[in-house]
Amino acid sequence: MEFVYEAQPMRVVMRPGASVTAVPEEAERLGLRALLVVCGPRGAETARAVARALGDACAGVFAQARQHVPVEVADEAVRAARAVGADGCVAVGGGSAIGLGKAIALRTELPLIAVPSTYSGSEMTPVWGLTERGAKRTGRARSVLPRSVVYDPGLTLTLPVPLSVTSGINAVAHAAEALYAPDASPLVSLTAQEGARAMAGALPDVAADPGDLEARGRALYGAWLCGTALGATTMGLHHKLCHVLGGTFGLPHAETHTVVLPYALAYNAPAAPEAMAALARALTTDDAARGLWDLSGRLGAPRSLAELGLAEADLATAAAQVTAQAYANPRPISTADALEILRAAHAGDRPPVWT
Repeated sequence: MEFVYEAQPMRVVMRPGASVTAVPEEAERLGLRALLVVCGPRGAETARAVARALGDACAGVFAQARQHVPVEVADEAVRAARAVGADGCVAVGGGSAIGLGKAIALRTELPLIAVPSTYSGSEMTPVWGLTERGAKRTGRARSVLPRSVVYDPGLTLTLPVPLSVTSGINAVAHAAEALYAPDASPLVSLTAQEGARAMAGALPDVAADPGDLEARGRALYGAWLCGTALGATTMGLHHKLCHVLGGTFGLPHAETHTVVLPYALAYNAPAAPEAMAALARALTTDDAARGLWDLSGRLGAPRSLAELGLAEADLATAAAQVTAQAYANPRPISTADALEILRAAHAGDRPPVWT
């Protein structure tokens, strides 16, 4: 057995009400006195509550986070941080807000506290992403990894069931790719399996009773583990497909991950049998790809790229972009292969068995 594992330096706090009780404590622990709170328009009310809890330690609120972190929004946020003399940043919300907080940290090296309100898991990774001129580029930097992550299950109670489901399956995508990543390790694989198991078990309960705080907490636990697994490994075909579809065509992030994942897994399955078997066990199914497709359908999630508004005429362009640069994946991918996967995802039918 050979592997390399490097632990990410991060503190995690999880408890109901933590968004207003733990954030000031974490700011004080880090010695921060002038924090810029960033969020999206939909999360502004929650962000203002966090800002009030910070009291004099809040230097301002920037509420313009957008999906896929457009570079012009990142530029404006950096200017806002500098204008108020911020010595740190608190990102409150989903992947858009966390992504913007990371962009600020990347440009300024200010310490970041993350307060997630969805199950994206972005808060657990050193991965950043920026979209410019219709193309999304990503990278890894230690400076964007939050110093503290505060999980408050109560923040997710108002997350609509459809977005809860797609956000959760997005987290499962992180675990899936971590299982077949070239830099996987025994600890990462265990983390990924437990994260997928916890999330897949929590989502039906969240859908059945959106006010179930215990189920919401289990989903956050799953998101934490799935994100941790992704943060320690290299992303493959699935994430590349979603970055292209989101960055170039503006498709919604979580919904795109939910639609694409079963097809990316079905394609990679012949080249990663052990990883797919481990994922199937975590999902309590015989076939991970079809099991996820079935789960999406049962919970009312979108199943096709056509539903998300992608035109069939755009598939060839997307396939070319997916294969324009080399990246780690258990199975080689040609432009023709990428186009076949995208066509299957566009139709939304039961994932085929690739050989």
